[in-house]
Amino acid sequence: MPKLQGLDFWKSTLNEARYVVAPMVDQSELPWRMLSRRHGAQLCYTPMLHAQVFVRDVNYRRENLYCDLCPEDRPLIVQFCANDPEVFVEAALLSQDYCDAVDLNLGCPQMIAKRGHYGAFLQEEWHLLERMILLAHEKVSVPITCKIRVFPEIEKTVKYAQLLEKAGCQLLTVHGRTKEQKGPMTGVASWDHIKAVRNAVSIPVFANGNIQCLADVERCIQETGVHGVMSAEGNLHNPALFEGRSPAVWEMTEEYLQLVNQYPCSLSFVRAHLFKLWHHTLQIYKELRDELAKVKTLEGIVEVNRKLKHICQEEMAGRKEGAEPDSGSHLDHWICQPYVRPGPKEGTQENGIQNPERSVRGKRALEDDEENPHEHLSKNQQKKRLRNPHKAFNSLLKPKYVKCEQCGNPKGNRCVFHLCRGCCKKRAFKEMADCPGHGLLFKTKHEKSLQWQRDQLARIAAETHDRAQIAAENPI
Repeated sequence: MPKLQGLDFWKSTLNEARYVVAPMVDQSELPWRMLSRRHGAQLCYTPMLHAQVFVRDVNYRRENLYCDLCPEDRPLIVQFCANDPEVFVEAALLSQDYCDAVDLNLGCPQMIAKRGHYGAFLQEEWHLLERMILLAHEKVSVPITCKIRVFPEIEKTVKYAQLLEKAGCQLLTVHGRTKEQKGPMTGVASWDHIKAVRNAVSIPVFANGNIQCLADVERCIQETGVHGVMSAEGNLHNPALFEGRSPAVWEMTEEYLQLVNQYPCSLSFVRAHLFKLWHHTLQIYKELRDELAKVKTLEGIVEVNRKLKHICQEEMAGRKEGAEPDSGSHLDHWICQPYVRPGPKEGTQENGIQNPERSVRGKRALEDDEENPHEHLSKNQQKKRLRNPHKAFNSLLKPKYVKCEQCGNPKGNRCVFHLCRGCCKKRAFKEMADCPGHGLLFKTKHEKSLQWQRDQLARIAAETHDRAQIAAENPI
């Protein structure tokens, strides 16, 4: 039976899915997918998997896909990051029997994607992407899909989408932000880009970006004409988003923890989900935030969740009728609700002109350091400063390292070859030399080995001589 393509694939295999849970690293695992499906999600993606590791490591395959067999977890799309056509195809072939489609991640904007040369950092390499999708489309039994970010120019984004469609992409998810829109520059996703792509291709298109509630979903579909809408952060803060409900947080957490018991997963995934769900409450009860961060067992997490529920219910019982929420939101902090990411800080104005260099800040409000009010610290830096009040974060004060002559990593200060340890080890082994600075003693060990062999030969020769002499003195 030939595999379905384009709209036929979306209608028959994906059952015309409109509400989609995004691929999220360490967050769209099986228990979370099952929770989302119970509350309106019609299609889910796995977390992003590394194609090269998936091909190489059987344990990675078992932990991330093969162990998650659940008939109710369909339709399901497996997402890979890759930059090699052969590796991507091999990973897709190994996963095709466990999913309904294979997705190529072309949207990750993080630094790890830049270092690994995948995700959104492939979007300029059109020839490579064309070969990857074309080869996978020919050899894999399930459809190939892509998730992309846009270019600043709508025309270029449209040409990019058309190239992927022509190569064999059967469904396209468009995140309406550029790869530069992340962290302090996240900003608003462009639905105009998404609408232009939707009108330019004949395959199904999903929209991603600016989704915080069901009304946003319906408005996005109406304004862009897409076939479905994908949610990531909105889903993490309210898994009932696609139902149009904002339930009590403990309703979702208790149901999720039951699913974790049924489908075990890493404790770090569970903790991360509870941090998202209880986000607004943990801003108030910070001692329980610390307790949740330190707990080591699932039972411990369940107990912290019970304490949070009990505190919130006591607060509900003690509130006067008609009183406004204390959180500053129109919803109480114990209600599932979106996390509104703060926008860029207003720049200082000089002579009525805004200074753009001072208009950007991090995702969260940063507190000024008491000793240096002009030094803005991230949350992690603030924690490090609490542990070590004298710690400096000025990059100008950091020691400058001399680079390795071969790879650019910091070289060993006492390396005889002026290399980093990895390069030094290769050279020392090749040349049978020593490097005391890195504790590499290939020459010394080789000489000791040769000396041991000479000693052994001398001992054997001496024993043979002694036996011959004894035999000569005592003839039979």
